[in-house]
Amino acid sequence: MATVTNGVRQDPRRWWALGALVASMLTLGFDMTILNVALPTMAADLGATTGEQQWMADAYVVVFAALMLPAGLLGDRFGRRLMLVAGLGIFLAGSVAGTLAGDVTWVVAARAVMGVGGALVMPLALSVLPSLFGPDERGKAIGVMSAASALGMPLGPILGGWLLDHFWWGSVFLVNVPMVGIGITACLFLLPETSDPASPKVDTISTALTAAGLGALVYAIIEAPTRGWGDPLVAGFLTGSAVLLTALVLRERRAARPMLDMELLGHRGFLVNTLTATLVTFVLAGLLFLLPPYLQAVLGHDALGTGLRLLPMMGGLVVAARAAQPVAARLGPPAVVSGGLVVLAFAAFLGSRTAADSGYGFTALWLTITGIGFGFAVVPAMDGAMAALPADRAGSGSGLLMTLRQVGSAIGIALLGSLLAGVYRDRLDVAGLPVRAADTAGESVVAAHLVAERTSTPGLAASADSAYVHGMGVVLLVCGVASLVAALFAGAFLPGARSAPGGASGAPAMAEPEADARQ
Repeated sequence: MATVTNGVRQDPRRWWALGALVASMLTLGFDMTILNVALPTMAADLGATTGEQQWMADAYVVVFAALMLPAGLLGDRFGRRLMLVAGLGIFLAGSVAGTLAGDVTWVVAARAVMGVGGALVMPLALSVLPSLFGPDERGKAIGVMSAASALGMPLGPILGGWLLDHFWWGSVFLVNVPMVGIGITACLFLLPETSDPASPKVDTISTALTAAGLGALVYAIIEAPTRGWGDPLVAGFLTGSAVLLTALVLRERRAARPMLDMELLGHRGFLVNTLTATLVTFVLAGLLFLLPPYLQAVLGHDALGTGLRLLPMMGGLVVAARAAQPVAARLGPPAVVSGGLVVLAFAAFLGSRTAADSGYGFTALWLTITGIGFGFAVVPAMDGAMAALPADRAGSGSGLLMTLRQVGSAIGIALLGSLLAGVYRDRLDVAGLPVRAADTAGESVVAAHLVAERTSTPGLAASADSAYVHGMGVVLLVCGVASLVAALFAGAFLPGARSAPGGASGAPAMAEPEADARQ
């Protein structure tokens, strides 16, 4: 029998239902990082260039970011459990397609399909919580959900590495099948149906403008190092992106009940905190893209070893994320956010000193510091963003924050990956190689090692390692400068109010509006 606490009707199966949501979030958590470890192996087997590797990572993120807001609204109107199960089913279909893919195009298409499913799962899993738990239990439930998401990040590279050491690269997609099966079964049997029929309708045109605008922007950034920023195609896509995104903003500003509430950016606390959280996501996504090739191709570790060697950054992030709230309560969020960004900048500058022969010990040091900076910057920034919103705008603010963070992730992979590719290609010494072999070696450090092995030119491998590490150093310098600028910006403009008690890294979920339950 349902209980009533503080005026909120609570389902007796709510903790079992939380288990279903945790299973769903773990599936996404694995997928966020497992592919990064697999990319070097996939690049070697499929002959993928750096740009194609960026698309394999970005296809998921771009679709995910573009569809997150409309997906949440679909769940509000037609039933969150129904759409959550549908999202897991779509994610399963994309995973199976990825397992069977035989070329880069099919992998990119499979990742895009998985992005559609992920866009349904993430916001709906979070928005179910307010209808299940009252205010006295919601913080604990959010903590469990946040832990599930955090757990998937370090386990993804380890699991992916083990699979790649024992099976083919398609196994990193196949592992999603049992995970999704558990999630679907748990949702069907344990999760009650909830909805909010009063939510805004999905705007098909705004959704199309978002997806097309972001896709055009990412395409232009990825293609620019190869074609040049002045290339007509690149310039055309950049212009098209600007036109599409401007049209989106104008349309949403005129809407009576906008799907993307741009007026929220007029709240200083929300704007500054959101920009900070987006920048941190930008840097994290870029680093997770460039680190696996360095650990595998340059340092020579296998896939499982690569996953294990990413743990210092994940460990630092998890520890700092848990400590950030108590510290912010004592010192105030502006000091903690700015301090975290300064730590992140220091780690990036330290990492830029990495040489091809530095070894893993030095890398583990700056990765640990990087994770600490991430955790202290992003958790109070997200909490501060939600605390700055009026109570009746918390739901739309949560959706906007999550969408912008995913946009930051997509652009981070595209922009930092493109910078790395350009520097690597310029520094690589391909003198004496046939034109075709030289072009192949310039596509990625993994390809250069394959060419060096086939042509018996060990000097090419050494040059590729040096060029890649130099490019990584340039990327880290850019990240360090951006983090310092963001620290000054946050310190100058963040409101000084401290976070409300009970805040958590899952604050966006706490802010979702209450929904009527359909039993």
